[in-house]
Amino acid sequence: MNDRMREKRMGYIFSVPAFAFMIAVIGFPVIYNWYISFTNMTSRTFNSGTISFSGIENYITVLTDPDFQTAFINTLVYTVCCLIFQFSIGFALALLFNQKFRLAKPLRGFLVISWIMPMTVVALMFKYMFSDSGIINYLLQQLHIIREPIEWLTSTKMAMPSVIITNSWVGIPFNMLLLATGLSNIPADVYESAMIDGANGIKRFFYITLPLLKQSILAVLVLGFVYTFKVFDLVYVMTGGGPINATEVLSTYSYRESFQYFNFGTGAASANVLFVCLFLVGLIYVKLIGKEDENE
Repeated sequence: MNDRMREKRMGYIFSVPAFAFMIAVIGFPVIYNWYISFTNMTSRTFNSGTISFSGIENYITVLTDPDFQTAFINTLVYTVCCLIFQFSIGFALALLFNQKFRLAKPLRGFLVISWIMPMTVVALMFKYMFSDSGIINYLLQQLHIIREPIEWLTSTKMAMPSVIITNSWVGIPFNMLLLATGLSNIPADVYESAMIDGANGIKRFFYITLPLLKQSILAVLVLGFVYTFKVFDLVYVMTGGGPINATEVLSTYSYRESFQYFNFGTGAASANVLFVCLFLVGLIYVKLIGKEDENE
């Protein structure tokens, strides 16, 4: 018992620095942001020292703001569309590279390059590619698909699809890697037994692959939702939320309120709405995983 207590005590001692670091770097900013959201903090009240408690006034202002409602809808559309493309193409590539052929590993490593690139670099690269004189318009014109250059980033109809394409290009390798890892953990004996019993490829996919990949799929979808829903740098660099709020998302709305209009209270409130949405998604994921563990 003494050895066990000593080991437990040492575990607590080694955990204290990490816990203190998390509180200082993550916990304090989150708590202080919640505090700001319940005050009338602006550049004027901050400089004059007249900050006062305003209750839920900032949240009412944010939730009734048409620009916030547009940003919330844009965020949902952006997230859902990105998840559809990222997951479907990533799953297809994971199934492809799970097959044993000579170029499987080199090609998989080559595709990961887009995921490890800094998001700002990716945004700048696609910003130039989607410009009027960029390579995308050039190729489409050379193939006689279009006659005039498409205004990808300056058109209210094409700006959001352009950003979705860019983010999907980054997210596909992430989905592929996680799903490929899950596929590699499925025992080959299960597939061999199913083939002996006469199950074709479609039946093996729906009755073996998908059920055994359920937890991996949930993890990929939740992580993809979190990473996509909180997007900022990609949208800010490519479009800045424009044109005419066509690509305005919750993070850019919060940034604009806080650091362009200096309405720190409403900016904090909108950021907390984003936080609550992601927190609820995390709770749903934990509950689903808990049910899976109970069933097993």
